[in-house]
Amino acid sequence: MHIVSRPGRAPAPVTALRTLPRDAAAFTGRQTEVDRLLTAGGQSGAVTIHTVDGMPGVGKTALVIHVARRLADHYPDGQIILRLHAHTPGQRRADPAEVLAALLLGIGIEPGQIPEDMDARAALWRDRLAGKRMLLVLDDAADHTQVEPLLPGGEGCLVLITSRRRLVALDGAVPLSLGTLPPGDAALLFSRLARRTPGSPADAAAVAWIVELCGRLPLAIALLAGRFAHHPHWNLTEYAREFAAARDRLGELTAGDRAVRAAFDMSYQALTDGRQLLFRRLGLHPGPDLDAYAAAALADLPLRPARTELEALYNDHLIDSPSPGRYRLHDLVRSYAQALSAEQEPAHDHDRALARLLDFYQHTARRADGHLADALRPAAPAPGAAPADAPALATHQEALIWVGAERANLIACIHHAYTTGRQARALGLTASLAAFLLQQGPWDAGITLLRNAAAAAHRTGDGLSEANALWELSRVHYLTGNYAVAADLAKQTLRLYRALDNRLGEANSLWALSWAWYLTGDYTETADLAQQTLRLYRALDNRLGEAGALWVLSWAVAGTGDYPAAAGLAEETLSVCRDCGHRLGEAGALWALGQARYMAGEYPEAAELLRETLGICRDLGHLPGEAFALWELGRVQCLTGNHTEAAGLTQQALDICFAIGHRHGQAQALQVLGRVRHLTGDYWAALDAAQQALDICLLTGHRHGQAHALHDLGRARTMTGDHHTAADLLQRSLALFQRVRYAHGQAEVLNSIGDLLRSSGKPHDSLAAYEQALCLARQTHSPLEEARALEGAARCRAGTGRRQAALAGLREAVDLYRRIGAAGTTTAARYLAVLEAGP
Repeated sequence: MHIVSRPGRAPAPVTALRTLPRDAAAFTGRQTEVDRLLTAGGQSGAVTIHTVDGMPGVGKTALVIHVARRLADHYPDGQIILRLHAHTPGQRRADPAEVLAALLLGIGIEPGQIPEDMDARAALWRDRLAGKRMLLVLDDAADHTQVEPLLPGGEGCLVLITSRRRLVALDGAVPLSLGTLPPGDAALLFSRLARRTPGSPADAAAVAWIVELCGRLPLAIALLAGRFAHHPHWNLTEYAREFAAARDRLGELTAGDRAVRAAFDMSYQALTDGRQLLFRRLGLHPGPDLDAYAAAALADLPLRPARTELEALYNDHLIDSPSPGRYRLHDLVRSYAQALSAEQEPAHDHDRALARLLDFYQHTARRADGHLADALRPAAPAPGAAPADAPALATHQEALIWVGAERANLIACIHHAYTTGRQARALGLTASLAAFLLQQGPWDAGITLLRNAAAAAHRTGDGLSEANALWELSRVHYLTGNYAVAADLAKQTLRLYRALDNRLGEANSLWALSWAWYLTGDYTETADLAQQTLRLYRALDNRLGEAGALWVLSWAVAGTGDYPAAAGLAEETLSVCRDCGHRLGEAGALWALGQARYMAGEYPEAAELLRETLGICRDLGHLPGEAFALWELGRVQCLTGNHTEAAGLTQQALDICFAIGHRHGQAQALQVLGRVRHLTGDYWAALDAAQQALDICLLTGHRHGQAHALHDLGRARTMTGDHHTAADLLQRSLALFQRVRYAHGQAEVLNSIGDLLRSSGKPHDSLAAYEQALCLARQTHSPLEEARALEGAARCRAGTGRRQAALAGLREAVDLYRRIGAAGTTTAARYLAVLEAGP
């Protein structure tokens, strides 16, 4: 079990607000339609919704992209395109809830902040668009129910929707039905794309014949003209005759589409035999796109020839390349390739091609999982043979990038495997994708996949796969803050692994259960479970697991306030990790040890340990660990009065956490940054940071974080003079800390309540709060809170005429401040000097 301060979070998607593809260079005609959409789109006011419907290949998407590009400057807050896949062969129709998740991710919402309920997602989407001018293209919509939840609610946005259906039930939408191109525009489009101006009446007649045979559909025209452009010596009349004689391969479509089949035939017949085979095999791919490795697996080709053939197909306009190294088929081209494959190849050839593809994805995903997983897990053997070619994925970052690019394909392969009876494939792919989904999200998608895997494994009696899926599911739930659900799932996996006599799974379940109990504040139960886990890992000679158990145990002991014992356990963890060469575990142990040191008031030692942690994490390129080390180091610098350095370190941590989508890290960094702003007197900035931290913690259900954020809000409100609000916030914070039985947090809040009451002119009530804080601070061995309580009580006593008692308490406070090097030393010492000088 790897040692991590919190479950590592991989980089989240970069905010994407301008995703329109490039405009067609030879966009031709449609002037009336373009003018109509431009006029409506250039207006301000209420949300404008336009639907563009028409037959396949008629140019609906080209039209709206052309218009959207011309209107982009009118919508500075973003121009986004979403493919809804109503008619994409092999693709499941886009679910509005999933599309909303993609939209929210695209505008920068972190995966864990996305609500589960579709109506709540729609409300959040509308909220984030309020007051903005954004252009949204919804391509290939199925019906009004698919698009209604995606529509903005405020003014100033433009929505362009394409569909093969007339969306008559979409209230408020302005419909535009798109027909085929007029003959003149169709001929002009062919000439532009073919780069051949008809030089004679015969050439002009040939072009007119070609475009009529194409049904004047822009897609068919583009395919034929694109091929012709690469053969400058071809004769237009002969080309038209060949096209007219081409065999129809899309007969199942309407009569107007038969020419599209002929256009595909013309391009296909010009390919070499090997290229034809690859083209047919591409139609078997269940996902939205693919790379050369996947193509090589499908066609049983070496990697380099596969790349060459893909580029040739791209140049023939039979496939698209949306980004470097990635390829996809248009939906009609995919249908054509699938039809050819069914006609020309036996079914067992298809099965073998798909088996090779699934072998490639499963083995490569397992290799990536080896870098991304943070624990050793029981694993079933991978079915199938290793692929001939696969990415090396030698580092964590390479693994992360590969899975990020292939996530949609992996999920599509999982669904395909279920529907074709390849359950072992589906379970294996899910297991290999789980660590990535755990880190990257969106977590609701991970929950769905893992639930499906657990249910499928249960139906067939595959206890190991069921236990593995439930164990991963438990971990996703504690990330979402569903600690009770996480604990219940961990208990289920514990029973399953014990029934299988799988000791590693049993140990992992105990570890997960101990962490769930820690997060709920039950440190006694946590320590007991961690001890059981430790004994089991040691019996298995699993040094990584042993380190993980020691790490949790150290946290549990720290939670009780026994920082010296916690430090000893952290040192033991460090020793184990160094013995087995586990550098990330070493960093986690150093971080835990640094925390124990600073909680005990040993700030220089804590800073040194955290700098060592930071160095290791940077060497490993482990961004979550780097962020953790930075904000803890910032916290130490804040406590010692180095506010400028503290702010810089914490801002670095915050930047990393936002870049990788680490919600817990964002909340922690914001908390530290808010405290820095508070200590430098910028109370409004402190309020803003604390509120952001609270919002994140409320979404995740992290009660410790909520309590800390409420405390910080209360302290800042005290300083702004809003004592009534401050008192409410501090009481809420205290109640939460009491609920999770975190004594150190209670001491902090009671000191702040004492400060509030003292500034409100209530010295006797204030003194009672400080005395409670002092008792808890001594119980938890917290010298800083002890010093704060002593100082506050001394000020209360001095204010009520008890000068000698005040002097005694204040001297003790100053000694403590000086011993730990805390920033409060100077202020307390000055007040002591005033008291000692007397009236």
